[in-house]
This record gives sequence, structure tokens and C-alpha cells, in this order.
Amino acid sequence: MNSFGQKLKFSTFGESHGVAIGCLLDGVPAGLGIDEAFIQSELDRRKPGKSEFETARKEDDIVEILSGVFEGKSTGTPIAMVIYNTNQKSKDYSNIKDIFRPGHADFTYFYKYGIRDYRGGGRSSARETAARVAAGAVAKLMLKELNIEVLSGICEVDGIKSETFDYEVAKKSIIYALDANKEEDQKDAILKAKNEHDSVGGVARVVARGVPKGLGQPLYYKLDGVLAEAMMGINAVKAVEIGDGILSASLHGSQNNDEIRADGFASNHAGGILGGISNGEEIVMSIYFKPTPSIFKEQHTVTAQNEEVDFSLKGRHDPCVAIRGTVVCEAMMALVIADMLLLNMGSKMDSVVKYYK
Repeated sequence: MNSFGQKLKFSTFGESHGVAIGCLLDGVPAGLGIDEAFIQSELDRRKPGKSEFETARKEDDIVEILSGVFEGKSTGTPIAMVIYNTNQKSKDYSNIKDIFRPGHADFTYFYKYGIRDYRGGGRSSARETAARVAAGAVAKLMLKELNIEVLSGICEVDGIKSETFDYEVAKKSIIYALDANKEEDQKDAILKAKNEHDSVGGVARVVARGVPKGLGQPLYYKLDGVLAEAMMGINAVKAVEIGDGILSASLHGSQNNDEIRADGFASNHAGGILGGISNGEEIVMSIYFKPTPSIFKEQHTVTAQNEEVDFSLKGRHDPCVAIRGTVVCEAMMALVIADMLLLNMGSKMDSVVKYYK
């Protein structure tokens, strides 16, 4: 599937080395102010080539809105956005035309479809996530109307873990580090791997603040379940945690329960979600990215004819895909919450009556 969401649904299109990538966002209420400068600023945060900690591929990632906006406002019809690819080097992939790169989707795409675009992975490339960020920027504009904020940053690189989570620090960091005291060590780890023609993994931490109580369905469209699906659908993500996540399995109930006071919850081990429904606390997620599989060491693999070969990769790749990935996580959380807000509008009869009367 190339679509996501129910009331607020978006579809993406395009390949890494095709003419363009883009998205179609359907379900945005009419009358929303569409701040094109803000949408572009979100894409600028994700775009490649900004520093030595990212791929050297230079893309301006200029977004063009094709439909659904008139005189700066959403019209209620589908919003289409396109981002043209301007800096492809398809020749870098000529040596892997008939071989499967370890750690990539080459092998599985070939056996599913019988054909694959070997130029940068085609549809499976993280280049596609720029379209998600564009859609997520519109969702953020919706959330802003309700004073809901989504923030993110990097809390771990190559096993170097943050001890503090400061989202203002992350905004100023070239690698979106949440802990200023760990940033230099994390940078050094990335550059060391890069100089050794290798890569490192990382963990993004995403929070949503100001989310109202009651978002999410009790069984088959739980808020935490949909958020997990959204994050697991991002390239290179191998695990997600909500709230304390894995740590919860080693605690007693007396330690893990979030006691309730008249002014709210005394703690937030649950990460803002109980029974699949938001409880009014911050929604907190940790998203685990594997090391970028595109490395420049000699590797062993097989061809499409199942012949064993050794090969060395060419191209321009992120030494730590989690860095730009954190912006994508932010976008996906915004899209899920905006979708849930729209879905929740009809959950109570008095809300329906209030709207129509």
C-alpha cells in the first residue's frame, strides 16, 4: 500500500532516481491556513547534504503545491504536492544492476515483483520520506490550531545514550542531539564510522504535547498501534517503544502504574496512552533505526541468478540515517494525531448535535 490514514489520508508517489516524488493529502478541512514557508522549512530540516554527518547528495527539496489550496487556504479538496529530483547519479548504481545489496530491500522487492529499480533502491529508498514530511507539515499546521506540538531529537547514536532530553537543544544541533553533553561523542562516532566506510544506528525520541484525552479507538485502531505502524513503516526502523517500552517488562505493577491525582497523572510510564486511547499526558515514543545498509566495505551477496559474488558499493549515503529520520518520525506522529482528531469528532452524540444545531 502507498496510502496511510483514515479521515486524513495521504498517498505518496515517485522513486529515488525518477523525475519527482510527491504526495496527495486528502481530508484536510477547508479553511486551514497553508503556510508554504513553514512546509518548506520542514523539508529543509530533512533534506540531504547539509553537513558531513549526512549523505553528500545535494537536493534543494523545493516543494510545489499543485492543488487543494486557494488564496492561502485549504479548499477541502485533495492537496497535491510535488518535489522534483535534481541531483541523481544513477551511474553510481550500474555495478549493482543484477546483484542484491545486503541489508536493502533489493532481494525482497525482486522476489515480490519480479522487477526492481536498482537506482538507489527506487521506491524503497528513504528519498520517498520527503513526501511524508511535506504531508506532515500540513498536519502540523492543523495541530497548531489546537495548540498541539510535536517535537523530536536524537537520544542515542552508536550506543551513546542521552541522559537529558532537551528539545530546544535538538533544534540547534546539526545532528538533532537532545543532550548537549553527549553531542560531540555522538558526532565523533558518526564520523569514525564514515571514515571507516561503515555506518552506525541511532534512536529518535518523539513527543507530542497538548494532545487531548480520548484520541484512538479501543480495539482495532488504537492510537499506540497506529503510531507503531506509522513508525515501523519508515525506512530502516527496526523497533519502537511507547513510554517506558521494554523497561516496563522488568518492572512491577506498583512501579509501572501511573497514579492519578486531581490535577493529572503523577508519572507517565505509559507514554500518554492507556487502552489505545490518549490520556492527556505527553505522548512519548522512541524509534530505533538500524545502521544505514549502504556501506563502502566489500561485501558478499548473490545475483538475480543466485550466483555468489563480492562487490563494493558506490554512491552517496548517510553514515547515520537516524539523524534525518527523526524529522520523518515527527511528521508521521503529526499525521496520526491529526487523523485521530478528525476521527474522534463523531465519537459522542452531543458533539454531532452541537455541530449540526
